[in-house]
Amino acid sequence: MPPFQLHLTAMAHGGEAIGRHEGKVVFVPYAIPGEEVLVEVVEERRRYARARPVEILSPSPHRIEPPCPHFGHCGGCHWQHIAYQAQLDYKRRILCDQLARIGGLPEAAVRPTIPSPSPWHYRNHIQFSVAEDGGLGFRAARSHRVVPIGECHILHPLLEELLVALDLELPGLRRLSLRAGVNTGDRMVIFETEDDEPPALEADMPVSCVLLLSDGTPVNLVGSNHIVEEVAGRRFRISAVSFFQVNTPVAERLIELAADYLDLRGDEVLLDAYCGVGTFGLSLAERVGQVIGIEENPFAVADANFNAGELENVTLIEGRVEDVLPNLEERIDAAILDPPRVGCEPEALQALAELGPPRIVYVSCDPATLARDVRRLGDAGYVLVEAQPIDMFPQTYHLESVALLRRAGSENGTPG
Repeated sequence: MPPFQLHLTAMAHGGEAIGRHEGKVVFVPYAIPGEEVLVEVVEERRRYARARPVEILSPSPHRIEPPCPHFGHCGGCHWQHIAYQAQLDYKRRILCDQLARIGGLPEAAVRPTIPSPSPWHYRNHIQFSVAEDGGLGFRAARSHRVVPIGECHILHPLLEELLVALDLELPGLRRLSLRAGVNTGDRMVIFETEDDEPPALEADMPVSCVLLLSDGTPVNLVGSNHIVEEVAGRRFRISAVSFFQVNTPVAERLIELAADYLDLRGDEVLLDAYCGVGTFGLSLAERVGQVIGIEENPFAVADANFNAGELENVTLIEGRVEDVLPNLEERIDAAILDPPRVGCEPEALQALAELGPPRIVYVSCDPATLARDVRRLGDAGYVLVEAQPIDMFPQTYHLESVALLRRAGSENGTPG
């Protein structure tokens, strides 16, 4: 099919602009709703097509010059060509659309997106793959091909300095991850090699180094097997394979949002499901009577136990949420869910609904699975009060949001 002109009307979850041609939806990356573009189809299916922009015929007023020379080749960023305020607006619209289409809530209350304090140089954790020439890079969009990079504009300065200081001539390297505690200065390098053999290391600064074996076991090579980060006045140990939010200032704002939505009185039993290293539950422990945390990753559970420190009202349970909740006998007054991108298993949501906490705060990094789970909770007797998108991932289509759900018939359902 020869190139054709296309008018773009909306932004899809996935970061591509959408138009219609001869009755078929066409997805176009690196474009913006409202633009007229000349496109060429690169993939055609029965109900939709994907096209690449050949020429921007009528640019959007939101179009800007991307600062990174790798943008459009590297798949790490999707929206560097869009002014930041417009990125925030599109993320809210995408959340509204997902809640309407998947959640069945066309009138859902969705607040304006809270911006990241730093739209650039914010990531405290990054994973590189190895390109054919041996250099580090990121996978191209919709491809397994690794694009070598010489700079990254979303990497935190602590990690930029670390990347420059490393001797990267490492034969057999498969992946390399960098982590930092941006409020403590701690830094870590995590190596994954073809044969699980440790690399020869050279670095000009204090840094912890860990080898991650092919079976997922971390092996300490240099320094500590963890970093420490400080969030909302509390220090958290984070092991090499433990999850932590990639944008520390936004993580602090998430804790504030969760506390505001829960409207804690001081004597509640708080469930922290998918608790990780304890970011939410431990931060709120002094505001409640008891915290029950559930986490599947044994390394994160060990971190959370360490991080609990002097707190005497915290119980941590290692296991899958869908396995633990049905056997939980404690009364639950409030709940925080912070599942991975795939969302919650139906069994977990059903067990939570049977426990019947009056308020649930759902922290999500995927609007589609959030909408699906909100619908399932709705079927189990909960009502979505509102959703608050917050920009954990500037320059990308990825979207963090916090949703407040109230059990139907319970009081004090509106945000405090």
